[in-house]
Order: sequence, then structure tokens, then C-alpha cells
Amino acid sequence: MHFLHIVQLYRPVPSGAARYFVEIGERLVRDGHQVTVLTTDAFDLEHLWAAGRRRIAEPEDNHNGVQVQRFPVQRLPGPALLYPAVRRLMLELARLPGKRQTRLPLLRRLARLTPRLPAMQRYLQTAPELADVALVHTTNITLDFAILPVLDWARQRGIPHICTPFVHLGEPGNRYILRYYSMPHQIDLLRRSDLVITQTGLEQRFLQQAGVPEQRMRTIGVGVTPEELAGGDGQRFRAEQGIDGPIVLTIGTAAYDKGTFHVVQAMQRLWAAGSNATWVQIGPLMGHFEQFHAGLPPAERARMRVLGFVPDQTRHNALAAADLFVLPSRTDSFGIVYLEAWCYDLPVIGADAGGVPEVVQHGQTGLLVPFGDVPTLTRSINRLLQDRELARALGRLGHRQVLRTMTWERKYAQVRAAYEQVLAGRA
Repeated sequence: MHFLHIVQLYRPVPSGAARYFVEIGERLVRDGHQVTVLTTDAFDLEHLWAAGRRRIAEPEDNHNGVQVQRFPVQRLPGPALLYPAVRRLMLELARLPGKRQTRLPLLRRLARLTPRLPAMQRYLQTAPELADVALVHTTNITLDFAILPVLDWARQRGIPHICTPFVHLGEPGNRYILRYYSMPHQIDLLRRSDLVITQTGLEQRFLQQAGVPEQRMRTIGVGVTPEELAGGDGQRFRAEQGIDGPIVLTIGTAAYDKGTFHVVQAMQRLWAAGSNATWVQIGPLMGHFEQFHAGLPPAERARMRVLGFVPDQTRHNALAAADLFVLPSRTDSFGIVYLEAWCYDLPVIGADAGGVPEVVQHGQTGLLVPFGDVPTLTRSINRLLQDRELARALGRLGHRQVLRTMTWERKYAQVRAAYEQVLAGRA
């Protein structure tokens, strides 16, 4: 069968959604299916709304049998602030009194105003190779500009549609993040999907309360392949980076909502108290973090290794070298990087936000802290650096949990079963 995947950022971009579709798509190909991915030309997320960020030049490629088509992002003329201004307008429209149904057409139009992918829409209408598509699978509900035209195309042709929305629930009791994932047109999009694949029960319960039918949702989550992560050389990483003492590792986009600023502030407190730990950051750097980092004292920057995007082997080496992993984010619907850390028996620290509390069990496989609570984060990091017995116990339990329930072999089997159910009309 021919499956069409729509992913706003795709390999080699180090994004969780990209990894999710790489794993599913390449396994479908190995099972004898045809997979086409439609994506943007963005390498940096900020390329979607701001000029001057990195993009991928190749319009198409084929990786392990998956055919990839990249389409150029077009934006309305104006500053980068235009995109958040449009999204804020949409939020205000969503809050107006009256029937939400009457606002859906306007919200859909605004969602596709900027950025937009006119070349992808032309491709959908004219490409003969899409004539035999059996199922469409889309993702990332907040980047709805890429989903809406594909959903219209699929419904016109009677092709079933699955969405993995990766809803970011944010902090408990705070809708600041969640409101960008739960506007009326986004919930309507999910209601019109044949199946919605959620990452955690927390996400599924929220969407059910928002009006998505329970019978059209499956909670599956993501996984890792431990064998592919093996082989990290911690000594090599330490030698290359000139690090002798403990390593506190963060892997993920360097941004405020990911808790990166709070990790830096916690490390500053630890350094002031005499700690000799080094903080290592791996992953894309958002512009506001680059400005923050540039303004830090040189002596503090010398105790950091802000590496940005690195090859897989370097990431594995860093995992092998680290003493603990910390990502206190409020914008993770699951957090695949915690699983990667557990594959190296690392204790992890996450935020009590998003879907993370269903992934990291506080006091069993890691520690959870309130998002933005720098004093508690500082104490948690220090606790795991000082109590190595506890750190090892948390890491070992996390590793066992990965092997038991969180491998891609298990997760792919569940996704494949969901595809089969939708195609058979049983979802």
C-alpha cells in the first residue's frame, strides 16, 4: 500500500516528530509498503516564520526507501513578529462569545495565511504518483498550515486520515501553552480525522474533554531502538570537550519553554556554591537563547558546552559521558530523549508538565520539578550529582522500563495495527 506522511520538519532535522515518522515510515517500507513524505524546506523551526534561518536545499531525496518531497516555505512580507501576531489574533477570535462553529472558516483561513506551502498544494492536485495513496498521516497540530490543505485533499478523495497531534499540555492549571493546540479549528480537525494517535493518557483525556470522540483515539507514544543508540564513547567525548568533572547533559531545542534558561540558572547557583560540573547542551538553538547565552559572563560560558546540532555519534558519546540528563520542559508531549538517556542508565530530571509525568515516574525512574522552579531544579541536580547510588538506581529502572514497554519494535506494531484498523473501517 501507499502511505502519505505530512511532517513539517523532517530528517536530518533533529525533531521528535521527524524521528517518529522516520521510524514508522522506514519500517513500513521494510514491510513492503510505499511511503511518501511531504515536508517543508525548513531545517530550523524558525525558518517557518523568519528569514535568515537554515533551510534544506534539496527539493527531494530518498532515504532507506522513503520518498521525501520538500516544499519551499512562503511567508507574508513583513517582520518575523507577523506570525505570532496572526496566531494571537486567532487566539482572540477563539475566545469570542458565541458559537465556535461560526468562526471555523475564518480560523482556517488565518491558519493558512502565513506560513504557507502553495507548491505542496499544487503537487497534491497534479502529482500522478499520489493516485494510489491509501492513507494519510499528519502531525503537529500547532503547525496546522501544513495539515489543513492535506485534510481537504484527502476528504475530497475519500482517503482516510490519521493525525498524531503532539499536543503540548503545558503546566497543570496553566493554559498558556495549551491554547495554541486547542483552538476550535484544531479540535475540529481532530474530530474530522479517522483516528487520532496520542502520546499519553493525559493527552487523550484532554482531547476527549475537548470533544474528540474517545473511540477514535489510540494512546501509543514513541520509542527507541536501544541497539542503534549503543556504542557511545564517553572518554572520547570528555577528551574532545576538555571535561574532567561531572557532566549535566541536556538534549533538545535550546529555548525558554524547554527549560533551558532555568537549567543555566540552576548551574549558575551550583557553580557559585563550588560545583565543578559542566553543562552540555545538544540540539537546535532558538534565537532568543543565542542572545541569552551571548550575554553570559565568559567565565560561565567556559563551563558550558553549547554544541547545537551534532552527528548521532557525538550525541551517543555525550550520553555515555554524562552523569545525569536534565530537560525541565513544558512543551513535550512525551519526550523521547528521556528514553535515550535511560538507554545509558542515566538518571533524568523533567518538568511536571506536558505528558512527561506519564513517562518519568518521580522518585522511581527520575525526578520531576515544577516548570520554572529554579531552586527546586538546583536541588534536584545537586542531589543526583551527590547521591550516586540514587542516580544509578533511577537510571537502571528507567532502562528496564524502556526495554519492557518503550522500544520502537513495540510501538511500530501498535501504529501498524492502527493503520490496519482504519483501513478496515474499524477505528
